[in-house]
Amino acid sequence: MLTENELNELREASKQTRINIVKMVHAAKSGHPGGSLSGADILNVLYNKCLNIPKEWDKSPDFEKRDRFILSKGHASPLLYSVLAQHGLFDEKELMTFRKFGSKLQGHPSCRMLKGVETSTGSLGQGLSIGCGVAMGLKLDNNPANVVVYTGDGELQEGSCWEAFMQAGHRKLDNLIAIIDRNRLQIDGDTEKVMGLDNLNDKLRAFNWNVIEINGHDYNQIYDAFMQAKKSTKPCAIIANTIKGKGVSFMENQAGWHGKAPNDEQLIQALKDLEET
Repeated sequence: MLTENELNELREASKQTRINIVKMVHAAKSGHPGGSLSGADILNVLYNKCLNIPKEWDKSPDFEKRDRFILSKGHASPLLYSVLAQHGLFDEKELMTFRKFGSKLQGHPSCRMLKGVETSTGSLGQGLSIGCGVAMGLKLDNNPANVVVYTGDGELQEGSCWEAFMQAGHRKLDNLIAIIDRNRLQIDGDTEKVMGLDNLNDKLRAFNWNVIEINGHDYNQIYDAFMQAKKSTKPCAIIANTIKGKGVSFMENQAGWHGKAPNDEQLIQALKDLEET
């Protein structure tokens, strides 16, 4: 369990992450706020309490032993960029260059442009397959690091995800953790109307994965689930039930805010909502 001081620090960190997200997308006049806001609590727990990721990145003597984090839903790049900056991997002032020509902070993450990004992502359905390969390589090297793949739920409608689930289960990749942002919305609407995923728990267990289902906005549940996942003897999936657009009143549970920037008036309201959280 996290202490009250730790919880307060995480609340402040998540609030700042969400403020950064809406400011970045507003400044760029494009981007994906909904699914970025839903994951702020999860990534702040991971980067502040769970993952072994050196702030010095490749300058660290323990670089090869770092945990690998893969943002499979690459369109949630504002979320990752904000957390990486808050974690000290680059200057937070650069956040406002998001999606600008020549910026390190492209619309989808590029490992060639920014330290802290393990692999370039954006084409949905590929992150988990990459994660399987990385996890297998780490095992061959007797490297104790974990691989964490963060996916969207709509993304799981891609068939390649299920090939990866099957491969990981078959290979018993107990160093692989998939975190599924289960906000139940995608660009075309309700995931269950586009292509139903339920009962997701049973599907994943059938592929020989351990499954933990949590409230993706509860810091203790996020932390405890990750600690359990690290002890799993199988690959482990954490299904994190979240609210798309979390923290911004007019974005919450609205599929229309999957990939749309707020205007000036909406930015003011969004910041007001977040400051009052």
